[in-house]
Amino acid sequence: MTYKNFTVENDADGIALVTWDMPDRSMNVFTEEVMDELEEIIDEVVAEAGVKGAVITSGKESFSGGADLGMLQKMLGIFHAEKARNPHKATQLLFDGAGRMGWLWRKLETSGKPWVAAINGTCMGGAFELALACHGRVAADSDKVKMALPEVKVGIFPGAGGTQRVPRLTDQQQALQMLTSGQQLSPQKAKAMGLIHEIAAPEKLVETAKAMIRNGLKPVAPWDEKGFKLPGGPIYSAAGANLWPPAIAILRRETYGNYPAASAILKCVYEGLLVPFDTALRIEQRYFTEIMQTKEAAAMIRSLFVSLQELNKGARRPAGLPDTKFTKIGVIGAGFMGAGIAYVTARAGIPVVLIDRDIEAAEKGKAHSDGLITDAVKKGRAKPEEKEKLLSLITPSADYADLAGADLVIEAVFEDSAVKKTATEKAEAALGAGAVFASNTSTIPITSLAKNSARPNDFIGIHFFSPVDRMMLVEIILGKKTGDKALATAIDYVRAIKKTPVVVNDTRGFYVNRCVLRYMSEAYKMLIEGVPAAMIENAAKAAGMPVGPLALTDETAVDLAQKIMKQTARDLGDKAVDPEQMKLIDTLVDGHGRFGRKNGKGFYDYPPKPAKKKLWPGLKDLYPQKRAEDVDYEELKRRLLVTIALEAARVMEEGIVTDPREADVGSILAFGFAPYTGGALSYIDGIGAAEFVKVAKGLQKKYGAEFKPPRLLIDMAAKGETFYQRFDPYAKDGEKQAA
Repeated sequence: MTYKNFTVENDADGIALVTWDMPDRSMNVFTEEVMDELEEIIDEVVAEAGVKGAVITSGKESFSGGADLGMLQKMLGIFHAEKARNPHKATQLLFDGAGRMGWLWRKLETSGKPWVAAINGTCMGGAFELALACHGRVAADSDKVKMALPEVKVGIFPGAGGTQRVPRLTDQQQALQMLTSGQQLSPQKAKAMGLIHEIAAPEKLVETAKAMIRNGLKPVAPWDEKGFKLPGGPIYSAAGANLWPPAIAILRRETYGNYPAASAILKCVYEGLLVPFDTALRIEQRYFTEIMQTKEAAAMIRSLFVSLQELNKGARRPAGLPDTKFTKIGVIGAGFMGAGIAYVTARAGIPVVLIDRDIEAAEKGKAHSDGLITDAVKKGRAKPEEKEKLLSLITPSADYADLAGADLVIEAVFEDSAVKKTATEKAEAALGAGAVFASNTSTIPITSLAKNSARPNDFIGIHFFSPVDRMMLVEIILGKKTGDKALATAIDYVRAIKKTPVVVNDTRGFYVNRCVLRYMSEAYKMLIEGVPAAMIENAAKAAGMPVGPLALTDETAVDLAQKIMKQTARDLGDKAVDPEQMKLIDTLVDGHGRFGRKNGKGFYDYPPKPAKKKLWPGLKDLYPQKRAEDVDYEELKRRLLVTIALEAARVMEEGIVTDPREADVGSILAFGFAPYTGGALSYIDGIGAAEFVKVAKGLQKKYGAEFKPPRLLIDMAAKGETFYQRFDPYAKDGEKQAA
């Protein structure tokens, strides 16, 4: 038979080589068509007497990225459409759809002939579950091979047997760690855990897999054999008693109960290991059906998979412009930010000229890259030859003439308009026609900086977050005169360095900083009210934020918060800054010399490692302290999320961000807005605009005008709209509704 997505070749030994190579995709993914074809191939292998077994591998560089989550969205669409008519039938349809892949892998596993997975690259999700169902697993000895079950990161869990096969192949502690974190495994780690059998040189991968069949590989999974025993011992054993109570407590500590899928994994593993394998698969299928109906799964799949992929592929890039092939990039300013930008540029294989006031400063900036790549080599994340190549791509200089021939120049000098003006003029004198100039400003409007440019059409903002090498989001800011070419070039660059671009119209603080400043400001208000600092930080983490607002202030610097407040007061008047909050920050900076992590003392004290940071005891002496029992803890959590979400809504109302995907993805990647919500706007959509407005108005009465819902939200509440309806990112140009 011939197939669209697979080829099947039988060799002289009677071994079928099944090669997965989807013609219309850069990476293999599971679709309904792929699963239909794979089922036919399983039947074919079973039916042909001359076939002793089969090896499945990929014809692409990677094995597979797993299931196409668009397929899951389609399942959910069918479920919601049917639910209104027949809830029972809707749930049954979802249940059947959820089990399709799991029972197909079980069919392969019990087919009576041996199957071997030859894993030649990335092998994720359902693809790794397929491999686990094979009787033998061989992985190529290559850095390109990464295996994982990462579904929990998008609000679901491995629902095609992953929660049952992994803890039957390795001990339960390692299984739970892998399943609840979505961690990636190298071939060596996977073999040590017992999840694969062999590691082979890439060129011998298929031959090694075939040899397993020739050498008599049994077509029976370990758990289908009589007398099978769990690697780490049964649930009801001394080992189980030592594992499960702490495991449940640790999950609660790490997730605060915000991630239903993570809790479902523990239930699946615990219950599944107590029953026969087929029953365990049905337990997993039931939990998967339940999780698929949660708002957390819907929101996380949309934002952290679908929207993220679309933005990474350039969803906001102007159409019709050729892709930019970068041959040289200039970075002006070799301080912490500029040096970080040079590093990620060189890491992407693009030559970069790093300019500073003198060669010593520029060399110091290059040394930052040396330190980062050296550390990566020590940790096994990079090879020594990669270090040599990366450093060869960075040219330190004090001469602006060395920028000649650059496709893009990024200015990352001190946050001062006069200094930026000088840098712009010197750079443009050296640049050729068509080169794009970008400013990495975090506070100064791009339109005002573009006035220093002789070609504002080619002037744009590219706002990185610190530390540049670790933060995955980049804000691209449009000035009033920024042209499409500059935007396309900026998006091409951000994609080239493998970060996610969001496009923002010009305003003070842009998008991310406006939201972050609200988050911090609400924490300062709580302190002033007498809420114990520990309660503020704990409430933030319980609400789903990765870092408390006081700790975040320390990371960005308390004295920077002071500078921003003072600059805001100068620009917008004294009423633009809460005098009590200004007094709090002045007290820390001027009264106690507490600048944040950078000088070892801020809202926290930072003792020498390995000691951990701890809240500064002096905080409780600044204001009369409330008793913990007199504080509404749930309201603290609500205040911290609602204040951010309201600012995100205002940004949409003002037209600063126009695409809800960017608002949601940006809020998660930039400052970790409670990922289980799907992002700041999805948080509002999940609650419902009418209910959210009611909550906001209640907080406004108690805590002030910053909780006043904008007109946009009030209008949405009246019309029963969501942000994804009001600002449909998939509508054709000109069809989007105005706010």
